[in-house]
Amino acid sequence: MSTLETVENLYLLGHPIAHSKSPVMYNAVYGRLGLPWCYELADLACEDEARAFLAARDFLSVNITTPYKPHAYEAATHKAASAKLARGANLLVKHGEALLAYNTDGQGCVAFLERTGFDFAGASVAVCGTGPTALAIVHATALAGADEIVLLGRDKQRCRAVLETYVRDFGTLAHATIDLPAADDGRRSFREAFEDTAFKFGSYATSTQAISAADVVVNATPLGMRAGDPAPFDPALFRPGQTAFDVVYGHGDTAFLAGARDAGCCALDGSGMLVGQAVVTAQTVCDIAGAPLAPSFDELFAFMADAAGFSLPVA
Repeated sequence: MSTLETVENLYLLGHPIAHSKSPVMYNAVYGRLGLPWCYELADLACEDEARAFLAARDFLSVNITTPYKPHAYEAATHKAASAKLARGANLLVKHGEALLAYNTDGQGCVAFLERTGFDFAGASVAVCGTGPTALAIVHATALAGADEIVLLGRDKQRCRAVLETYVRDFGTLAHATIDLPAADDGRRSFREAFEDTAFKFGSYATSTQAISAADVVVNATPLGMRAGDPAPFDPALFRPGQTAFDVVYGHGDTAFLAGARDAGCCALDGSGMLVGQAVVTAQTVCDIAGAPLAPSFDELFAFMADAAGFSLPVA
């Protein structure tokens, strides 16, 4: 029997993930398509358990969240550019004997922010964090047209090392073959994004001006997942009119978002990014499995947001 006729297991791997809306979103979509697929949580607190889970490959696909994206990247046999440049995968899909790695976080972030009316063309972006989620967002905003992107963290030299590795690998991939046209209107091609974007780095202490000057500030750190977590930098640096986006959702109002809101920013949590990356994930999994997926991106976004109980802007 084919993948479309047999019961297939799909998972979200991470810890802690009890709050996740992923199962209700994906099960709603796959149920609507008439696919006998079951999406569940794999909430594993132990790194060895997570590695064993990935090695067993007892799934059609698995989404990965903190802290196991680097482990998923290592487990893959083939890696898309999105995963290579993020140095971590948030999606693994089996295809025969191959295990394919992707990172859809950046696409999800950009897709959601554009639905709020934000335009990345010529924008300045500040991204807090040095992990796979942060790098995926750096890359997606470059493709979306940002002119300047600053990667920020507590340690300036670590930020420098992470960004230099990203830029080196991006340059290698950008010039490895002919430059393909941009995937969508208003986007840059791969090589254009590499050549036309100013990539910078800094620490929260040394880059206060960059934070205040940015059109959009993204918190791509885990800060906010636990009660009492501070913002990654002094919220007094926010200014009215900025867009502040926190990848965290489902843990109440984070210090990052509270500070941004008090400063007069447009403050947004990670629920919209969750839906955006979930749409890309569903499209990717269905494409690889050979399952027909007729609804458009916008239709899927609205359907999955509704399934999760989110009130989000749709195109």
